[in-house]
Amino acid sequence: MSDTPEDSVAGAKAALRRRLIADRAAMDETERAAAATDLAGWMSVDVPFRLEADVTVCCYASVGTEPGTGQMLDALVDRGVNVLLPITPDGPPTALEWARYTGRHGLRTGRFRLSEPTGRRLSNTALDIAEVALIPALAVDRRGVRLGRGAGYYDRSLAATGAELVAVVFDGEVLDEIPADEYDIAVGWSLTPGDGFTRLG
Repeated sequence: MSDTPEDSVAGAKAALRRRLIADRAAMDETERAAAATDLAGWMSVDVPFRLEADVTVCCYASVGTEPGTGQMLDALVDRGVNVLLPITPDGPPTALEWARYTGRHGLRTGRFRLSEPTGRRLSNTALDIAEVALIPALAVDRRGVRLGRGAGYYDRSLAATGAELVAVVFDGEVLDEIPADEYDIAVGWSLTPGDGFTRLG
């Protein structure tokens, strides 16, 4: 019996995830450090959004082999931006919760060993006030299709937001096409160390 279209998309996504995760694991620390510095630099060069004291930006604290966001978070705070980071709720996958980023000293290890803020939790409605959301991805394509880890937390969280959605990826992870499901939330931008912000779609 042949695979259904859903099975084909799921299998293609799984294979692509494995390749991208392996490619990230093969990067050396010097390359990672340079990428993190470059990402932070784009917070003040050719930014297509307002990043000022009255602006709220959702971002995330990188872990493992993800593009490093620590310097980028600090660069946003230095601009006076209100930065919110996600907290993964207990239980089955659902919309994320959020809390304000106050510095690296205010992070703890949360669910799935993710770095999360320790401040007062806000519901996913915090995204209603965000103008920009810088979100993790393994890759994004030129149409705006984002490939995440597969749990669906971000797709559930971003479905109703009016924020500009930006997938943060390494150079080489902006692909021509990624297999897509109907529930995948498209993003409008990519952010890479080499090219900065690029409009998608």
